Amino acid sequence: MFITGIGTAAPRQRYKQSEGWETVQQTVQFTQLTSRSKAILRKVLTGNNGVETRHLALSSLHEAFEINPDILHQRFARHAPQLAAEAAEEALKNSQTDRREIDAVIISTCTGYICPGLTSYVSEKLGLKPDVFALDLVGQGCGAALPNMRAGEALLASGRSRRVLSICVEVCSAAMFIDDDPGVLISACLFGDGSGAAVLSNEPNPNNRRIEWKVCNTMLAAKDREFLRFEMVHGMLRNVLRPEVPMLAAENADKLLRETLARAGVTRGEIKNWIWHAGGRDVLLALQEKLGLSTMDTRWSAEVLREYGNMSSPCVYFALQNALAEQAGGGVWWMCSFGAGFSCHGALLEVS
Repeated sequence: MFITGIGTAAPRQRYKQSEGWETVQQTVQFTQLTSRSKAILRKVLTGNNGVETRHLALSSLHEAFEINPDILHQRFARHAPQLAAEAAEEALKNSQTDRREIDAVIISTCTGYICPGLTSYVSEKLGLKPDVFALDLVGQGCGAALPNMRAGEALLASGRSRRVLSICVEVCSAAMFIDDDPGVLISACLFGDGSGAAVLSNEPNPNNRRIEWKVCNTMLAAKDREFLRFEMVHGMLRNVLRPEVPMLAAENADKLLRETLARAGVTRGEIKNWIWHAGGRDVLLALQEKLGLSTMDTRWSAEVLREYGNMSSPCVYFALQNALAEQAGGGVWWMCSFGAGFSCHGALLEVS
């Protein structure tokens, strides 16, 4: 399988973290928090946590604190299809692929639910052919991009599809929740909205860099499920985020990498570039320490985090796009996403 085109999209509204601190102090929710919780918000929104700005589907930051099930659902239903279609349009253009050549579209999300799924709305917006195979995937959290592409790989290998459109979209501002739990507060300060897309094919794109998907692997640590997940409270999604997550991400990513390299017969020294999910500053630091990486090895993910925050599943599309835009050297690349489950997914890419 080859990745023949990449596209990304984010809301035009971009907010500095300092603006978030100024706004939250004016809300009713802030007055109801404990002193400890207020201190956490101040530290995360004004300190150096790797996030400088976030793109949010909000006309003003005050909307972020309009939190009830109906408003959050409407936010997702309005913005998720549009962001997904924008990223897909860019991927199609980058791939120089006619939309009528797309045989399947796979869309992953975890920040909202509509039925019919996002594939119905996005296929209509893009003008895909009416017999396109449409698959909606939910519940995979931040790690969804690689399972999404792996499903595309299976469709291509079966011969049922020649070109597959892979899309991840998250409207994290539609999954806001405020209470005195530190993980909930930190989540509200770090997550942003966005979408990523890729065109997948059994043939390389002669007009772009050759990105071949060689080997993919997955690791599921169900015993650690409670450290990172969504739960439903008062009809709204509430993020569970525990302090152990950076360590879990690093340990699972290290184990997955070792197993995948052994399976592929590739040495660690052959990896030229690293594409990581931008899960947070502490996550990237944990990856560096556990895997012996430098800041240069995580720089494309750090760039995504700095401008967009943690967008959940679309992050790796953005990081891969950054690496390609920088004309990163060819050879073996490692792409890795991880999240709720606790799950970790990795793929070896051959880039030339």
